[in-house]
Amino acid sequence: MAGGKLTPRQKMINLMYLVFIAMLAMNMSKEVLSAFGLMNEKFETANKSATETNQGMMQALDAKASEAGGEFAGAAATAHKVEAATKKFYDFMGGLKADASKGTKPEEATNYETMDKADNLDNSLFVGEGYTPRGNAVIAAIETYKTEMKAALGTEKKYSAILNQVNAAFNTADVANKEGIKIKFLDYHFKGFPQIASVAKISAWQNDAKKAESDVISAALGKAAVQAASYSNYQAIVVLEKNAYFQGENVKGKVVLGRYDENTKPTSFKGPGKLENGQAVISLTAGGVGEQSINGEFTFLEDGKTIPLKFAGNYVVVPRPNSATISADKMNVVYRGVVNPMTISFAGVSDNNVTASAPGLTKSGKAGTYNMSPGAGREVVINVSAKMSDGKMASDKKVFRIKNIPGPTGALRGKETGTVKGPKSNLEVQTVNAVLEDFDFDVKLNVVGFNIKVPGQPTIVVSGNKMDARAKSAIQKAGKGDVVVISEIKTKLEGSAIMLPKTAPVAYEIQ
Repeated sequence: MAGGKLTPRQKMINLMYLVFIAMLAMNMSKEVLSAFGLMNEKFETANKSATETNQGMMQALDAKASEAGGEFAGAAATAHKVEAATKKFYDFMGGLKADASKGTKPEEATNYETMDKADNLDNSLFVGEGYTPRGNAVIAAIETYKTEMKAALGTEKKYSAILNQVNAAFNTADVANKEGIKIKFLDYHFKGFPQIASVAKISAWQNDAKKAESDVISAALGKAAVQAASYSNYQAIVVLEKNAYFQGENVKGKVVLGRYDENTKPTSFKGPGKLENGQAVISLTAGGVGEQSINGEFTFLEDGKTIPLKFAGNYVVVPRPNSATISADKMNVVYRGVVNPMTISFAGVSDNNVTASAPGLTKSGKAGTYNMSPGAGREVVINVSAKMSDGKMASDKKVFRIKNIPGPTGALRGKETGTVKGPKSNLEVQTVNAVLEDFDFDVKLNVVGFNIKVPGQPTIVVSGNKMDARAKSAIQKAGKGDVVVISEIKTKLEGSAIMLPKTAPVAYEIQ
């Protein structure tokens, strides 16, 4: 088309042809740019999902490490190192994407057909045949990420495949192009590429890092679980139905696998003994004659939920029992107005064959445990009957004194009694409380009224437990050294209409 002498008409035809070719190339380029944009969207969505998934797995691993310790604690430590290295690399690459997208207006963020320039990264990363300081920083960030991943994963075979994938995905050596000529790593990936293509490439790198993080957490969690479940932590244990037999009696029992693991740490233990290295060591004095039970409960925390694990056993003390054991958990006195926990049993007899009765006595749900809520009077008699293994009945009883709850003491600043000192501005905002000193029950009290006497001022009756306007006005007239007395404190049990005996006053010295 360019050879020889051309007529004006031929020149116009050739120009139109070139414009047509350019338009075809432009249309193809826009399609490719849009494809890169859609690809980047998929990477961005995958990265967000991977971040949320990895965080969830880390929380699960941390919870397991907190509950069980041991192998899970070591696995969590490894996973957190990888998490830190991944976040640093991921955030750095996020900054590089911002460099590539510099100058793109928010309303053009998804108009991929306009993102065809390479100027941003070309100017940021390259100078002549080498790298700018920013380009060298990108290489350093990649190498640092690989180094930190290697330090976190070490030489364990469990992680070797993951580490190999990381090294392969982020190999910064020179790369051979399609002509076989080796060019620098960043040149190969970014130099002259359209903006949206570079952004998609960086999102893909972020996705590679997130996948490696996910693989590590999964491998760590799986490895810890295998170690924790190893049969080396188990021992065969003989469990008999009871621990005493008569000559010629049939001995029954079973052999079970029991796990002794110091890393298995229950959150609580109820029973006659103490925890040592993952097992409960029983230590108790034998009870009365007859068959006795040993029971209790372990409580474990698993996946954020409390898991109870009850245990039960029995032993026999001969001869046959003939008396009941009745005791109050606090003392041989029960208090009116509160729930008094009690333990009632009959030596040698299981709880389902024991019956206890008294006014205000109810079972609390667990074997041998009761609640006593006494009514009027000064004494209550608890009667107990038991059905023996031969069908005969035995009975016993015990008398408990009934007392009223003692009078409480007025208090300020929560639990300060007697004379409290401070500025009068503090007294104005005080809540008047009442406390039961040296009382064995945890009782909540409500103050519903009181009197306040400021020297030189008339006594003011206040309703509720805070100073009203008249009380505050009187307090304002108090001088330094004056002692304000709060008396006639009216106190009720929380959730009850019972008014307690007279509450002792509390004083406040103005400073």
